[in-house]
Amino acid sequence: MTTNQTKTQIEPDSEQSSTPVPQQTAAQQSTRRFKRTAATFIGIFGGAVLICFGIAGGMLISHTLQPTATPSLTSADDGNKAVTAEESSIAAVAEKVGPSVVSIVTETETRSYLGTTSGGAAGTGIIVSKDGYVMTNNHVLQDSTNVTVVDSEGNSYDNVEVIGRDPLNDVAFLKIKSDKEFTPAALGNSSTIRTGQQVVAIGNALGQFSNTVTSGIISGTGRTVTASTSSNGNDAETLTDLIQTDASINEGNSGGPLVNMAGQVIGINTAIAQDANGVGFSIPINSTKGILAGVLQNGKVSRAYLGVNYITITPEVSRHYKLNVTRGAYVHVDGNGSPIASGSPAAQSGLQDGDIITKINDQAIGSAGSLSSIIGQYRPGDKITLTYLRDGKEQTATITLGSYAN
Repeated sequence: MTTNQTKTQIEPDSEQSSTPVPQQTAAQQSTRRFKRTAATFIGIFGGAVLICFGIAGGMLISHTLQPTATPSLTSADDGNKAVTAEESSIAAVAEKVGPSVVSIVTETETRSYLGTTSGGAAGTGIIVSKDGYVMTNNHVLQDSTNVTVVDSEGNSYDNVEVIGRDPLNDVAFLKIKSDKEFTPAALGNSSTIRTGQQVVAIGNALGQFSNTVTSGIISGTGRTVTASTSSNGNDAETLTDLIQTDASINEGNSGGPLVNMAGQVIGINTAIAQDANGVGFSIPINSTKGILAGVLQNGKVSRAYLGVNYITITPEVSRHYKLNVTRGAYVHVDGNGSPIASGSPAAQSGLQDGDIITKINDQAIGSAGSLSSIIGQYRPGDKITLTYLRDGKEQTATITLGSYAN
């Protein structure tokens, strides 16, 4: 999986670096961001896992411990049954969401000049329909030749179809071919999440321990990271508008849910920071809702498409480009090329280089998510009202979103 570093090729509604550096190429910006964020995808897990149980060394105890009477314990004395409110909430969330979480095991095949190498990988998925549609990360299925899904009860399903993928959002969809009625997860609203809010992560930790439950908080929102499935970074790609959490996310958790305390999925776990603890990232669930609706209705992946390259406006970006706003999407490309794709819905609406998109319908860019995340809530063919600034004056345009096929 690679990211397109060439700015003259316009991907649908792609975001550039939010920290511009004068006279620096896009590839250099990506490299700087990779070194700064040091994020890596967590779904690909190959090879054996060795878990060592260490014995702590220290000062020997010379005296003999005297036996004491063993007290009799009643159920009232059992501390494990003295449940706090927080424990009760986490346990309730795990019980509610657990049946909707599956482990994904893939057989992989990689070709090179040395020949073909076979291997395996593991990740996590979220059941999103009663008839067996599963949402996961695109990179979980990278180089896969065969996919097996294991549900929370340990049932294994080999008859699994890869419906399609959205590399731009790092999302993919599977269909379990079975007569069983599955339990779909409830989806929440990622645009209203709060920093400090408690969350739960569930996944196939280390590719061995299915439905592992961890808890933490939302550490931040709107994060941009450049992530890779390999140590050399050759297959790196930039993901934007991510949720940051300190809930422990391990290798094999990619594609698993980040859940609020109401048991609703608000994110899809996708990356962790290298050489750091408690720094994980999730794709906001709202950015997948448009493509998910199309999959459930038509059985295929198709992404809503506006057709712009843009820079998310921050105070630093605003100062650098001398803009009069601190939030929005700045339609612009540094260097050669046009930020508007020829023939795209954006081009047909009359959008121009230098316009600042501030709202999609009633959703403000920045507070409700990035431009690409908000567009991701819609389906091809949907009409939106786009509010933008041109030369400081507010204008609107009604746009019918196009389709960016799988």
